[in-house]
Formats: sequence, C-alpha cells, structure tokens
Amino acid sequence: MYVCDKIQHRKMQKSPLLVYFLALMAVAFWGFSYIWMKVVYEYYGPITTMFLRLSMASVFFYGLLALMGKKEKIDRKDYPTFAVLSFFLPFCYFLGESFGLSLVSPTVAAVIIATIPVFTPMLGYLAFREKLTKLNIAGFFISFSGVIIMILDGKLRFSASPLGVLLLFFAVFSALVNIIFLKKLALKYSSTTIIKVQNLLGAIFFLPLFLIFDYQEFITIKPTPALIWNLIMLSVFASTLAFMFYTISVRSIGVARSAIFTNLIPVFTAGFAFLILREQIDLSKILGIFIVISGIFLSQKAKLTALEEPAEKGL
Repeated sequence: MYVCDKIQHRKMQKSPLLVYFLALMAVAFWGFSYIWMKVVYEYYGPITTMFLRLSMASVFFYGLLALMGKKEKIDRKDYPTFAVLSFFLPFCYFLGESFGLSLVSPTVAAVIIATIPVFTPMLGYLAFREKLTKLNIAGFFISFSGVIIMILDGKLRFSASPLGVLLLFFAVFSALVNIIFLKKLALKYSSTTIIKVQNLLGAIFFLPLFLIFDYQEFITIKPTPALIWNLIMLSVFASTLAFMFYTISVRSIGVARSAIFTNLIPVFTAGFAFLILREQIDLSKILGIFIVISGIFLSQKAKLTALEEPAEKGL
C-alpha cells in the first residue's frame, strides 16, 4: 500500500495541472460550504446542522478509506490528544462558525475565517518561539484592517452583528489552539486518519447538545430534497473530499504554495452568495476582501521565500 501511495504521489508530481485543479476544487468546496450551510439553516439550527454534517462525513470517510484499504492504528496514549484536538476543531470551531454564520452574511463569515493563516505566525511565536517576520506583522495589520472595513460602516458603527463577528473570531481562536495539538499528531499519523477521527469525535461532542436542545424540533421537520442535497454536499464535498484534495496538493506542491489557494475561499463565497443567495456585494465588501487577501498573501510570502516544509505523512 505504501508503494502504491508513492507511485500515486509521483504521478501527481508529473501532473501539476491536476494538482492545481484539485487544490482549486478544495477551496471552491470550502467557499461553497457557507452557502450550503445557509440553505440548511432554513430547516435546522446550527447544532443539528453540524451534528448531521459531521456524522454523515464520518460515515462516508470511514467507508471510503475502508474501500481504499487504508487503515492506521491509533496508539492508546494518543487518545487524550485526539480528544482535545477534536474538542477545539471541529467542536468549538464549528460552534463559533455556525452560530456566527447564522448572524452575518456568508461573505463576512468567510473573510473572518480566512484570517486564520494571518494569526498562525503569532501563535507560532507565542507557543513555539518561531521567528516572526516583518511581513507576518504587516500582513496581520493589513488583513485586520480589511475585516474592519467589512464589519463597520462609514460612521464606525457595526454593519454586521457584533455577536456574530465575536463568534467567528472564537472559531478562529479554536482553529489556532487546534494547531498546537495537530502539530504533535501530524508527525505520527496521516492527514486522513486525523480528519476521520476529528469528524467522528466532533459528532460525538455535538450529540448531547443535539439531544438536549434540538431533537424535539428535529423530529417534527420533514426533510426536503433541497435539505438532503445541501447536507450531502456539506458532508461529502466540504468535510471529506475537500480535505483529501487539499492533502494531495500539500504533498505534491508543498504547504506554502497550497496555502495560497486558500486565499480564494472568500472570493468563491462572495461569488456564490451573490449568484445563489442574491447577497448584495457592495464596494466596502469588495475592498475588504481585496485588503484581507492582500494581507494574507503578504504574511505567507515569507514561507514562499523559505524552504518548503517537509510533506505530510502519506495520505
């Protein structure tokens, strides 16, 4: 199986266009996920949505990996680390993102979540004493100013829900804490193993909230084709295939170059929101998106000028 993976990896290296296409599809699915979630919110609340999304994604992911013959045993001593990892992401992350998205537009939500790479160097400096460059600092302030433009009006009043913005930044914080534990596990386990465990434990964390707060309402709602379709898209494409495609990209062209593609997520979200949800994309949103992406790109430029990080453990 390891030999097959190496052969597949070499084929990908010889087909850069295919790798770039997969990376683009991954970020398109993630960009579209904010639209799919908004549609599902017309039927279910955030807790039910995330419980179903993670449960369906877990079943699909475990089934897919079983068909591919990819199994990796988890060391018992790593169970607590996996539990903490999954508590912050997907549980805390999706709590913040889901409830935040229910209060603000998909475009604003995508832009705030997109700032995670900007905060990552700050975390690296505080947690691991990694070098913090002037580009990292400049990228942080530029991106943050872009977010401010999108959430405040001309009179410096919130044009987006303050609570929604706070919840989305809680999701950003949860993703950053997740990186600390992910860094340890990524040295030992493949990305697919980590993702499938995160999906399963995330669904288990959401189960008590679902039973306490949403179950009674859930059983009264009759699923429609639109609801089922958007849940499938969230589970299969956003929570499963997107991660697999992105992992292939990381293994083939490296972490830094793959990260450049994630800058396009807010652009995809804004376009899909305009076309499907008829969201108004005014000048402040366009300017904010441009400034945030510029800041993210600037903060990542240091990675591109340095040596590429070692590829992750096999898919």
